[in-house]
Amino acid sequence: MTSLGATYLDSAIKRLLTYKSLGEKTFAQLEGQDFHFAPNGESNSIAVIIHHLHGNMLSRWTNFLTEDGEKPYRDRDKEFTPAPLDKDALIALWEEGWNCLLFALRALRDEDLLKTITIRHEPLIVIDAINRQLAHYPHHVGQIVYIGKLLRNDKWQSLSIPKGASQEVNRQMMELYTPDAKLFSNPPV
Repeated sequence: MTSLGATYLDSAIKRLLTYKSLGEKTFAQLEGQDFHFAPNGESNSIAVIIHHLHGNMLSRWTNFLTEDGEKPYRDRDKEFTPAPLDKDALIALWEEGWNCLLFALRALRDEDLLKTITIRHEPLIVIDAINRQLAHYPHHVGQIVYIGKLLRNDKWQSLSIPKGASQEVNRQMMELYTPDAKLFSNPPV
């Protein structure tokens, strides 16, 4: 039997990977210069968002259980200053941040989930720290997707259910998950 803690960690990782994938599917639709577009002076470009996520992930998840999540070497303000990196360099930062996060989460065990860690000296139990990032990272991925939609306009390829296709997708899902569906006739061993 799987424990509640293991189930929670599997679920958290699955949800985070979904958002990682949404970012990557957006990147695939963009040209290099698109990463540096900001809708207005108060908005961040995709490049800036990637820099911020990278800095946050490395700071929060490096030595997660033993060091404060706001590392002394992190320069958060600099993350919001545009840097002239190309698409490949930005995607490398994206991957490094996500790899750090996923490595830390995959290393956790049930007994770690109720431990207390700190972020900026604020004590948090591990579950709360994970939940905090489950809210933070999708927020920024949503910004990335929105900028991608602005840039691609009518050339945008939907990352979820395309407009007008909800009923068809619902029908397909119902067929897939009904008890008489092929999926359930030969359950995996």
